[in-house]
Amino acid sequence: MAFAPDIASRLEEQAIELPSWAFGNSGTRFKVFGTPGTPRDPFEKIADAAQVNKYTALSPSVALHIPWDKVDDYSVLRKHAEDLGVKLGTINSNTFQDDDYKLGSLAHRDDRIRRKAIDHHLECIDIMDQTGSRDLKIWLADGTNYAGQDDMRGRQDRMAESLQEIYARIGENQRLVLEYKIFEPAFYHMDVPDWGTSYAQVAALGERATVCLDTGHHAPSTNIEFIVMQLLRLGKLGSFDFNSRNYADDDLIVGAADPFQLFRIINEVIVGGGFGKDGDTAFMLDQCHNIEDKIPGQIRSVLNVQEMTARALLIDREALTAAQIEGDVLKANGIMMDAFYTDVRADLAQWRESRGLPTDPMAAFLASGYLAKIAEERVGGVQAGWGA
Repeated sequence: MAFAPDIASRLEEQAIELPSWAFGNSGTRFKVFGTPGTPRDPFEKIADAAQVNKYTALSPSVALHIPWDKVDDYSVLRKHAEDLGVKLGTINSNTFQDDDYKLGSLAHRDDRIRRKAIDHHLECIDIMDQTGSRDLKIWLADGTNYAGQDDMRGRQDRMAESLQEIYARIGENQRLVLEYKIFEPAFYHMDVPDWGTSYAQVAALGERATVCLDTGHHAPSTNIEFIVMQLLRLGKLGSFDFNSRNYADDDLIVGAADPFQLFRIINEVIVGGGFGKDGDTAFMLDQCHNIEDKIPGQIRSVLNVQEMTARALLIDREALTAAQIEGDVLKANGIMMDAFYTDVRADLAQWRESRGLPTDPMAAFLASGYLAKIAEERVGGVQAGWGA
């Protein structure tokens, strides 16, 4: 049975940005395993990302990471992406791989180091102007390992001042998106450990500053969909970094560990007006593929998000509201579970076929020979990666 027209049209609104770094060699700090054909530069990363969009039509943009994706001419990189049917998306800053940032960046006590970190973000905004990117996404490794190591309030004040200078440079059609993380690399405290701290900082900046929610950056048993609801309610959910976790920030394929959680999260996005044309919440993956092939890993990821979105769109909203008003706990929960347990894979295959897409994007990609092609062609040079 095909999707109803309203659901089919809503699925067309879905866009999931891919991270350029997912196509390089990345993984745990203990060992990063290289693979044949791994990109050696941003141009090859974008070419691989474009393969995901070619077979799924779900990922029309690619996020860049600076300095990992620095090039001499961003207009050339932008045209390269557009020629491949995608565009350049979020620009991610990096203040966690330089020795100067050992004790912090935007929150550092040293004026010189703090100035260096601010200037890096201003450079990122200059790059955004050239790539046409809307969002500057900031994740900070700033924090401390020991009580008394630094003054926590002073660090918040310095970070706020730094963010104010960066925000002042953001253009009218651009946004600053501040990510949070409960721990790592700092283990006593992180300077932006939770959604509340991120919200407090961006609320003080202005309307064009929002929060990024990484689904792997929470304590066990955290009700992430509650946070989604609250940030949408406050008008501050700027973007998602989707991934899965089993223990901590595992950065595994989204939907792999807990597909029901992904379903619940997307349900709140839809209800809260953050999906597709209803809002400005950007969907992005933030994953690494250390033991699996990278392009198939990204294909599986976007298909998982699409499947849970389709299930969430199947929820009978009128019946659910009626059950809630009646106080019928089991009926309300049953309506949610009925949608979650609905197998939509055949419907999605039909939906793709009607739009000229492969019914099975993974099989179509694997049959294309692209992996063998890049393994043969990309010989020599240095494979891109995290350097771990």
